[in-house]
Amino acid sequence: MKILITGNMGYVGPVVAKRLRRVFPHARLVGVDSGLFAHCLTDSVFPETVLDEQIFADVRDLESDVFKGVDVVIHLAAVSNDPMGSRFEQVTEEINQNATIRVARLAAENDVKRFIFASSCSMYGYAEGGARTETDELNPLTAYARSKVGAEIGLQTVSAHGNMVITALRFATACGFSGRTRLDLVLNDFVASALNAGRISVLSDGTPWRPLIHVEDMARAVEWAIVRSPDHGRFLAINAGSEEWNYQVHELAEAVQQSMPGVDVHINKNAQPDKRSYRVDFSLYRDLAPDHQPRIMLKEAIENLRDGLTAASFDSPPDRPASLVRFNVLGMHLEQGRLSPDLRWTTTLTPNKPEISVAAE
Repeated sequence: MKILITGNMGYVGPVVAKRLRRVFPHARLVGVDSGLFAHCLTDSVFPETVLDEQIFADVRDLESDVFKGVDVVIHLAAVSNDPMGSRFEQVTEEINQNATIRVARLAAENDVKRFIFASSCSMYGYAEGGARTETDELNPLTAYARSKVGAEIGLQTVSAHGNMVITALRFATACGFSGRTRLDLVLNDFVASALNAGRISVLSDGTPWRPLIHVEDMARAVEWAIVRSPDHGRFLAINAGSEEWNYQVHELAEAVQQSMPGVDVHINKNAQPDKRSYRVDFSLYRDLAPDHQPRIMLKEAIENLRDGLTAASFDSPPDRPASLVRFNVLGMHLEQGRLSPDLRWTTTLTPNKPEISVAAE
């Protein structure tokens, strides 16, 4: 089996690749990434050592030959959060939506059997009342969320022509330690602030709801999507997570405080209401994927982050490294002239052509 992972050099990719190597030891694993965050390491081991090949390419530039002989495409490549989506709105649509649909079409044309798309629960936006199911109305409030909705619509069209099985995993908000940990995620940010400053500042009034999922459980969901029965639908959009991980923001801060005594929590009770608030129903995922349910709960996730960041000496510097906040990384690339405004490399120092690749020994 040959598995192609786009966006593998981000936050989720290293954990997915590691799990796939363990679960499918004889599979040929190939990564495709432009390398924007390749240097943002939080582990002593280079994550791509588990791959058979690494292709350096912008996902917008991929051609048909990249997909020849591929059985599974795991599409993680994306402009990955709301602040970046706000600053790079057009690029977010180009990469997260248009490139996703194009990649899926190329995959289908080359007889790829499975296409797994990293979608997002953020498309529920603001939802009063009960937890959102897959059939509830979507309410995307940001460029990032809108791009995920647009991508899913396009993928449904692709699935209507051909035999490729497509799974859109609507992930809850990611958390946990990775070989390229991000701190621009709510729980990761709280643990990092507790370590670095002994204080957590909640910018909202703490009441918004967020569903979360540990990055290792995201990898477990990807594994399920590779092996799931096509009887569940040739195209399936499914909430990936657990009801136990629906938390209000203040509960997350207080949980970090309990696990890390002495940390001060400040909640801005006078803040303007945060419109992004939603709970999510994960019962369909529980029913269809009983053997791939999330296993890591909140306390363990906090300890996992605390120990991983401490081992990476994050608690030593007076300021958190800019490389662990993706928006800052892009800003530095742009300021130093390495990136153009459309987030393409401007130098020849980092290859961005699909035919350039590095094969693992």
